[in-house]
Amino acid sequence: MELTLDGVTVRLGGRVALASVSGSLRPGRVTAVLGPNGAGKSTLLRAVAGLLGPDAGAVRLDGRDVRDLPPRERARTIGYLPQDGTAHWNLLARELVALGRLPHRTTPAEDVAAVTQALALTDAAAFVDRPVLTLSGGERARVLLARVLAGRPRWLLADEPLASLDPAHALDMVARLREAAAAGAGVLLVVHDLLHAQRAADDAVLLAGGRVLAAGPAEQVLTPDHLARAFGVRVAPIADGARNLWVPIGRA
Repeated sequence: MELTLDGVTVRLGGRVALASVSGSLRPGRVTAVLGPNGAGKSTLLRAVAGLLGPDAGAVRLDGRDVRDLPPRERARTIGYLPQDGTAHWNLLARELVALGRLPHRTTPAEDVAAVTQALALTDAAAFVDRPVLTLSGGERARVLLARVLAGRPRWLLADEPLASLDPAHALDMVARLREAAAAGAGVLLVVHDLLHAQRAADDAVLLAGGRVLAAGPAEQVLTPDHLARAFGVRVAPIADGARNLWVPIGRA
């Protein structure tokens, strides 16, 4: 179930947030979206999720415009985790995660199994009976991701899912996203941390000024030259097993 972007242009507040973005996103792979502040990363995710209609171009899922999909079908197919991590109701964590099952017509036993698995995957089972507004930012982030995972979407879109997590849980989250891709889902995530992006991603999209600076296999996109052009930083390699990862060391 391939997602394609065909000349997607989005204008927000009189400015161009995305300019003629095109490309294909493949299931079974993790695609990281990176770029400086204001590059259009969150706008791209919202457009792919069908939450924001482009001013030009289209986002298609197996040839169908995502905006034309019936709401229930779109919610079953595309799981979206926004950046703000807001919970609007002070539900128990278990109840909030169970909302991820609403688009499905399955048995209560299947719903319980999906919720239980999602809580285990995100290491959130310990606080399932606590109101979400009493949780820390990192705990709430894990519960909100569990809600998306409970829906078992074909595509998982996550906007900075690692931002409020401690290092151990951030590494766990990277592993969970890779597991979702290995199981056949497509994963598209916005990430700022360059190391996490390199560890998580099969593919990468590097945005600058609402345009695609580079896209393709992560090791071909996240290069010293591209990172200098996008972020204005110099990078140096560090060893990570049999490969090297790039880390910022100063201004370019």
